Amino acid sequence: MAIQINPVAGKIGAALSGVKLDENLSDDDFKTIQQALLKFKVLFFRDQHLDDSQHEAFSRRFGDQVPHPTVRSAEKSTAILHLDAKETRANSWHTDVTFVANYPKISILRGVVIPPYGGDTVWANTAAAYADLPTPLKVLADSLRAVHSNIYDYAVPRDTQEDGAKRYRTEFAAEVYETEHPLVRVHPETGERSLILGHFVKHIQGVSSHDSKQLVRLFHERITHLDNTVRWRWQEGDVVIWDNRATQHIAINDYGNAQRIVRRTTIDGDIPVGVDGRFSQALKPTPETRSPKTEADKKHLAA
Repeated sequence: MAIQINPVAGKIGAALSGVKLDENLSDDDFKTIQQALLKFKVLFFRDQHLDDSQHEAFSRRFGDQVPHPTVRSAEKSTAILHLDAKETRANSWHTDVTFVANYPKISILRGVVIPPYGGDTVWANTAAAYADLPTPLKVLADSLRAVHSNIYDYAVPRDTQEDGAKRYRTEFAAEVYETEHPLVRVHPETGERSLILGHFVKHIQGVSSHDSKQLVRLFHERITHLDNTVRWRWQEGDVVIWDNRATQHIAINDYGNAQRIVRRTTIDGDIPVGVDGRFSQALKPTPETRSPKTEADKKHLAA
């Protein structure tokens, strides 16, 4: 049966059916998935029920898997990030790991334990947001650069005293990362321009703190406008893939104390380049102060 591709929203997202993301996935079907990902930015798959080894094997078809720079990988894995709501809730808008220069190009998330209500994830199309800007705002955005840092931690529940959340916060920020990115990057495969923003943004370079906040708000509201988003109601066994170079996302924190567990892999990305040809630049840690935990970390940080 051929893969069925059904758009979920007007500007982003498609649900794919008639395919299993296991070891029997053909090269032709994988190519169809790759092409759909570039077009729709986020792909949704129901009823996959992958185990860790299948998840990692499927991820490797997109490129080299990379662990999180600061948070340890799941037990018996070098690349899977275990996300348990008791410790972490990604409940603000972000693009994954933009505090490093070569942040992941693709993220692959699977639903393991899903609450009976709530816990949806919403994605936004950062390429469409840029394309819809009036020309004067495009010119402005093209000229700006922003510093991103992991000390602006998106993934810890607010107003919580739980030990698990405290441990996660300590681990997440144990080593400070800062990277300067262009506000607008050129996608290496599609040539589209997209906005790099999200919760890891610390400030816009070359302007006052007040002006920086105003500029971030101006462009971020364009990204997260409802017309530019898609919302997914998770079921156990779901797999979602997104182009991390052209999206932001947020997990809705509306499920109280219910259990919610998802597991994620990420694929090594390139260093973004701006409209002016300037690349992103890592600021912290410097090569002399880096403290990678594994060989995979060393590879990830070397770029």
